[in-house]
Amino acid sequence: MIDRSLNQEQAAEILCPVWPEATVTDVRSRTGGQLSSVYEVRCAEPAVSVIVKVYADQWRWKQAKEVHVYRLLRAHGVGSIPEILRVEPDIGPLGRAFTVMTMLPGQPLSHIIGDLDEGQVAHVYRQLGATLARIHLIGQPAYGYLVTEILDPEPDNTAYMTRQFAKKLAEFAELGGDSVLHAAVSAHVANRTEVFRRCGAPVLCHNDFHEGNILVQQSAGRWTVTGFIDVENAVAADPLLDFAKTDYYAMHGDPAKRAAFVQGYGSLPDDWSERSALYRLYHALELWDWFASIGETAPLPGITDDIRALI
Repeated sequence: MIDRSLNQEQAAEILCPVWPEATVTDVRSRTGGQLSSVYEVRCAEPAVSVIVKVYADQWRWKQAKEVHVYRLLRAHGVGSIPEILRVEPDIGPLGRAFTVMTMLPGQPLSHIIGDLDEGQVAHVYRQLGATLARIHLIGQPAYGYLVTEILDPEPDNTAYMTRQFAKKLAEFAELGGDSVLHAAVSAHVANRTEVFRRCGAPVLCHNDFHEGNILVQQSAGRWTVTGFIDVENAVAADPLLDFAKTDYYAMHGDPAKRAAFVQGYGSLPDDWSERSALYRLYHALELWDWFASIGETAPLPGITDDIRALI
């Protein structure tokens, strides 16, 4: 973990090139993670509050990716994202790499979703579907993990997803996953590789489009999506791979959420349900590997049950 302290004097120093006249009034730690620390820096008028994201040294390369993806989204008219104000990739005033960006209004959807009635949930999820559909209009030249370019690009979805499943299955075995389940997943995927060929072209995928990364704000009694954050997992892939991750992480098979999301998203291929089911299996396997790799064993039985149900 990295040092999460940021004081007002440091905040004023890093904001000076952006707003020389700004007066920092408060610094508040926001939700961060193992890869970075996130702060809200509040300023007196005429400046506004901003977000400062500070990166651990071993994850500094993530900064270039985040900046690239946000700028790519903005260049294609996806405006419900933070604007990058300053990028310091080298050791600057904080002794670590940092990015300064605008702070979107609202709060995470995950904070209020439990208090919404069915109509409000459907209203929000239609907005989520429409937002993800706009992201998926941004085509990509190949399939693979996106940084400032696509790493180890694959020319088609079959090659990419076959490689990804093989990688996650290998990790599953190395981390002590059930050998019988491993064999069953391997056979299930091998018998369905033709599903991967149905994707015509790769698009930009957020790859973490869940309720914790969606911001909402109440207006005139209705909750409105104000934007989304955290593009550090972005990939170039089948848009249904992205759809399936939102389904697995946020919708959890809820038919009302899914129906609203589909309505907002718009046109889907006839086989979207079959394809997204196979991709949900991939995301469940990936999530099992992640928790096992960091020693978080409590979620593993539930995810194992999900994997079994999906095959």
